[in-house]
Amino acid sequence: MNTTASQSTIREWRAHMAQPTRVASLLGAAIILTVMGPFNTDEAMRHLPRFAYWGTIVVLCYSVGYFGTLTADRLAGPRSGLLPRLLIATPLTGVGVFAVVYILNGLAVEYWATGRDLVIIAANVVVISSIITTIFFVANSSAKQDAVQPAPPPILDRIPFDKRGPLVALSVEDHYVRVRTTKGEDMVLMRLCDAIKEVGDTVGLQVHRSHWIALPQVTAANRKGDGAVLTLTDGPDVPVSRANVGKLKEAGLLPR
Repeated sequence: MNTTASQSTIREWRAHMAQPTRVASLLGAAIILTVMGPFNTDEAMRHLPRFAYWGTIVVLCYSVGYFGTLTADRLAGPRSGLLPRLLIATPLTGVGVFAVVYILNGLAVEYWATGRDLVIIAANVVVISSIITTIFFVANSSAKQDAVQPAPPPILDRIPFDKRGPLVALSVEDHYVRVRTTKGEDMVLMRLCDAIKEVGDTVGLQVHRSHWIALPQVTAANRKGDGAVLTLTDGPDVPVSRANVGKLKEAGLLPR
């Protein structure tokens, strides 16, 4: 992982951990464990050190699980199923959580387990963390499947069903607008400005008085004279007028 990717991951983790619900959940878990004092921590530590101990355990173990899940998603790929990601995340999280518990126990209560005790602790930690990781993966997958899908752009209601797909471009031809998608294209009797109002949440730019393009569908951008030319995932290239070259630079498609 390069430096830029690492910094991006750290920023994602910080933003994730800073969410109010996350802070409240982790704090609540730390308080409950402090009061319960499991694994004889109620006898080995006073209240404040015990809270610091369990607070550290909760935050570090949760973070290990977060990075394990993130790593699994990236290694397995965005289109992989639940099982491949789970097979990567489970051992990563288990080993990471065990390392946290082992080192923290040694530093906090000077207990460095060896032999049979080490095997028992390792087995318990790995099994418990694996079960929790599996539960989180299944719950998150179910939540994603149940999430409400965004409404398709209204402009698609104007073209045949078999041609409805992600928008690629809108182009003026006489009094018509050619609606181009990844599944085909069709002509609609309307003005370009009105058609652009119906692209919904599709991120795009009007790059010419006769053309609008969806930014995710751009595969190449090249200067041509005072203007530019865009290559899209489907259909012919689209010209960019000189007045709109600045938009491409702002979108990162051309160097500034």
